[in-house]
Amino acid sequence: MRDTKTKGIWVWGTPLELEIDGVKTSIIYLDTEGFESVGKSNVYDDRIFALATVMSSVLIYNLPETIREADISRLSFAVELAEEFYGRVKGQDVAFEPSKLLWLIQRDFLQGKSVKEMVDEALRHVPNEDGNKNIDQVNQIRDSLAIMGDNSTAFSLPQPHLMRTKLCDLKDEDLDSTYVARRDQLKKLVASILRPKIVQGKALNGKEFISFLEQILDALNKGEIPSTGSLVEVFNKGIVERCVKLYNERMVRLRLPMSEESLQTAHETAHDEAIKAFDAQHFGRQHAKKSVDQLDEQMQEVYKNFVLANEYQSSKLCEALYTKCEDDMDHLQALRLPSMAKFNAGFVYCNQSFEHQCVGPSKQNYEQRLTKMMGKARSLFIKEYNNRLFNWLVAFSLVMVVVGRFIIKFILLEMAAWILFIFLETYTRMFWTAESLYYNPVWHFIVGTWETVVYSPVLDLDRWAIPIVCIIAMFVLYWRCYGKRKHGSSWLLPMYNTQKNGRNRERSE
Repeated sequence: MRDTKTKGIWVWGTPLELEIDGVKTSIIYLDTEGFESVGKSNVYDDRIFALATVMSSVLIYNLPETIREADISRLSFAVELAEEFYGRVKGQDVAFEPSKLLWLIQRDFLQGKSVKEMVDEALRHVPNEDGNKNIDQVNQIRDSLAIMGDNSTAFSLPQPHLMRTKLCDLKDEDLDSTYVARRDQLKKLVASILRPKIVQGKALNGKEFISFLEQILDALNKGEIPSTGSLVEVFNKGIVERCVKLYNERMVRLRLPMSEESLQTAHETAHDEAIKAFDAQHFGRQHAKKSVDQLDEQMQEVYKNFVLANEYQSSKLCEALYTKCEDDMDHLQALRLPSMAKFNAGFVYCNQSFEHQCVGPSKQNYEQRLTKMMGKARSLFIKEYNNRLFNWLVAFSLVMVVVGRFIIKFILLEMAAWILFIFLETYTRMFWTAESLYYNPVWHFIVGTWETVVYSPVLDLDRWAIPIVCIIAMFVLYWRCYGKRKHGSSWLLPMYNTQKNGRNRERSE
């Protein structure tokens, strides 16, 4: 740590006016606070260096004796920050126009090398045949200085005097003559490379420069910035983690399963939101590209997990719906009173419920399975339907014969039942098979009547058959036991006469 004399950025009071390329130009000299001063953080140093880099058209990097790796790292970092804040003010798509760089080395002996050769050697890539990560990082720092291109030069100054603590009190004649000569050469060199400050291809005038400076200061003072101690990669890594967390929070809100198109749309929305959040916080264009790739890769990994979860939930839901439809078809196959109308209603309901509720990537596969299963169920039902209905009608006609003959003794009911029974049995004997009956118009009439009686939206006789039969049986039993005694016979239709040998018949002698 050092106790620096310059605090912040000092500006030379009166601009120096020079004619550059035939244009009268005002030159402003800035002196910035040195690095690692007492009581100052790395972030403070970096802000100062970055601001000076953005403002200047010529940046003089003053180094004592030699170029250290830390000096290269700080310069690289300052250029990267300057590029970042320039992009925040002018737009990320606007190319940063770097300052001309002058490496000023204060050194007495160069050991046979020119100062330019020393700088070039320091900035040269370090061989890394083994792929060492630390060396890769060192070379990345050098790559980030590529934006400076050929806009750099180097100059050396000897020590002005042995008594460094009294330099401020010494006059030029007290200083080393070599130093004074080199200092004058430095002034000429700086004057020769001076250019107006260019922003977006335009030289700034006084008002425009002040406006540009205010914008840069606002950008510098907003939000967090990394420091050379934390490195851009580490800083951006934290931002990447926060953006991945943001992406994950948005995706967790989804209710799975859902269609693949909806999941893809949700992914793209959350992805764009995370990228926007990253763009608003990241630092460094070169490092940002790598960080964006990392962010995209991590979001893709999270998205793959959601795709797998969606496939699992879709398969689970569609499997449950398929099983339910399968059970419903089995139940319809085993109806006590077979009804084509009820089977069709159940068939349609199963199809509609599956179509509306089964979603996700498994839907197509289960749709094919369901179509195949329900096709088989329908074919089996139709095959068994006529046979079961025929057997039911035969049994029904015999039951009605017994009921009409012995229970309610209603002759017309008995006759109708006999006619139905004789028709069913005689027709099948005459035409050899029961299947031939199914094409007869009379059979179609019987089937239509059966369907009307057995099933309708109002009454499902298969469900209520037993309660209805019980009620009718109770009514008949009541009528047989009590109704006749109290009220006598009130039937309007012909009944069996059982009083042929009764007690009222006249006796013959």
